Amino acid sequence: MKAATANRRIGVLAAAFLLLLGAALARSVWLQIVKGPELAAMALRQHRETVVVPAARGTVVDRNGQPLAIGRLSTTVYANPRQVDDARNLTLAAAKLFGNDPAELYPLLTDRSRGFVYVARKADPKQAEKLERLGFAGLGFYPEELRFYPQGPVAAQILGFAGLDNKGLEGLERSLEGTLAGKPGSQTVVKDPFGRALDVVETTRETPGKDVRLTIDRQIQANAEEVLAETVRRWGAKSATAVVLDPRTGELLAMATAPRFNANRFAKTRADRRRNRAATDTYEPGSTFKLVTVAAALEEGIVNPRSSFRLAPTLEVADRTIREAHSRGTQRLSVREIVEYSSNIGTITIAQRLGEGRLADWIDRFGFGTTTGVDFPGESPGFALPLDEWSGSTIGTVPIGHGIAVTPLQMARAYSAIANGGRLVRPHLIDRIAGEATKVGKGRRVVSKRVADQVLDMLRGVVVEGTGTAAAIPGYTVAGKTGTAAKIDPDGTYSSSRYVASFAGLVPASKPELVVMVMVDEPRGGYYGGTVAAPAFRDIARFNLQHLEIPQDAPKKR
Repeated sequence: MKAATANRRIGVLAAAFLLLLGAALARSVWLQIVKGPELAAMALRQHRETVVVPAARGTVVDRNGQPLAIGRLSTTVYANPRQVDDARNLTLAAAKLFGNDPAELYPLLTDRSRGFVYVARKADPKQAEKLERLGFAGLGFYPEELRFYPQGPVAAQILGFAGLDNKGLEGLERSLEGTLAGKPGSQTVVKDPFGRALDVVETTRETPGKDVRLTIDRQIQANAEEVLAETVRRWGAKSATAVVLDPRTGELLAMATAPRFNANRFAKTRADRRRNRAATDTYEPGSTFKLVTVAAALEEGIVNPRSSFRLAPTLEVADRTIREAHSRGTQRLSVREIVEYSSNIGTITIAQRLGEGRLADWIDRFGFGTTTGVDFPGESPGFALPLDEWSGSTIGTVPIGHGIAVTPLQMARAYSAIANGGRLVRPHLIDRIAGEATKVGKGRRVVSKRVADQVLDMLRGVVVEGTGTAAAIPGYTVAGKTGTAAKIDPDGTYSSSRYVASFAGLVPASKPELVVMVMVDEPRGGYYGGTVAAPAFRDIARFNLQHLEIPQDAPKKR
C-alpha cells in the first residue's frame, strides 16, 4: 500500500515536471520563433544608438582670402538618463569642467522618461576628453563645429551670425544658409549594458557646406569701421554708416556701421546694433540728392554747366518759403556754382524748369524707391513719393533731398553712375561660391557719358572751392557733394536740433575707381555735411587709395 502510494506521488511529480518542461519548451519556441525577431530588434536598439553628425559649415573669406567666418572643432556631450547610474557625481564633474548649473543639469540626468539630454553643447574638446576619461555610464560624445568669427567685430553687420545649431540667423549667414550649410551625416554606436560606447558600427559621411568669397576687403572694412567709431565719438553722434563701392563693377569693398558689435557675442548684443544700416536704414539725403536734379536737367537739355540764374535770397513754392543754408543777398549763379555752393534756391529753380513729371521719372531712373538688388537680406527700397501724390510744395522739397527717403547704399549707387560714365550698376557682396564666380551684369545706362563727365567736373569744384573742401586728399583729385538734412520730429515738423550729415565722394576724380559714401546720424556740436562727414570721407578714402596702391593724379605744384 505504501509502495503504491509512493509510486502515484512519483507519477504525479513526473507529470507535473513534464508539464512544466513542456510549458518551458513552448514558451521558448514562442519567444524564439514567434517573438524572436521583435525581441532581437529590441535588444539591438537597447545597445545601439544613432547620433546625427552635423556637417561642417562653409567658410566665408574676404576678397583676399582672409577668413571672416570659420568653423572650430568642438565636442558635444550628451547623456541617456536611463543608463546614468551616478547622476550626482556626473553633475558635479560637468559643473566643474563646463560650468553647468547643477540645479538645472541634475534633474535632467535623473529623469528616466528621457532618452537623450545635452550635458554640454560645443564644448572645448580637451574638457570633454577629461570627462570621458572619468568613465561615467550613459554618456556619449560627438564632434560638432562651433561657428567662429576670427576678425571679431569687423564686418559683423554684414556677416550676421549662426546660432548654436549652426543655422544662419542674420545677415549673409542667413541668406546663404542653403549654400553654407552642408548635409548632416550619422554614426551608429554599439554600447554595453551600462551605456558605454564599445564601437562605431555604421557611419554615413556628412557633406560639408560650400565656401564663399566676398567682395569685401577686410582692411578697408576695418579702417572704415574705425573711422566711423572715431567720428561718432568726436561728434557725439547716434550712429554712422559708410559704403565703399567700386563704380566699375558694383563690388562692395566695405559696408561699415558704428557702433559695431562682435559676432562671437551676438546673443548679448541689442538688435539695433546688429543692423547693416547701409542697406536697411533710410534717411532724407539733403543736398547729396541734388545730383539727380542737376543730372536730369543736363540730360534733358534744359541747362548746361554755364547756364546762369538770378537767384533771390528766398523762394516761395506753394505754401513754403525756401531759404539757403547760409544767408545771402540776390546773386547770379551758374549751374556749376549752384552745385559747388549747394544752392537750394538754384536747384529748385532748375527743377521747376524740368517739371514735376520729368523729375519724378528721373528719380525712378536712378533707382530711388526700389531696392538696388544687393545680395544682402532685408534691404530697404526707401521711399519716393508717387507723382500722383505730389502737392504744390513737393517741387520745392524733393529736388533738394527732402520728402524722400534713401539708403546710404542707394546714394553710393547713384554716384557710381557719375563715376563710371553713366551706368547704374548692381552693388554686390558675393564674389565666388565654391570657387565659381557669381554672374553680375554691367548695369544699365542712366545718363550719357557726356552728362556724367559734366557732373563729375562740377563735383570736383565742390571739393576745390565749394562746401566740401574738408574732403580734399593731398596728391589726389577728389569729387563729391555734401549733404545736410534736418530730421523730422515726432510732431511731424522738421527738427531744429537733430540732423543727418553726409558726404558722397569719388576718387581719383580724374578716373574714379572708388565711391565712398558717409552718413552721420544726429551729430552734436556741428551738423553740416562738410564739417562732420567730409573729414570721415577723407580719412576712409585716403587709406583706401594707399592700400590699393592707386597712383596719385593731382597735378604737382611748381
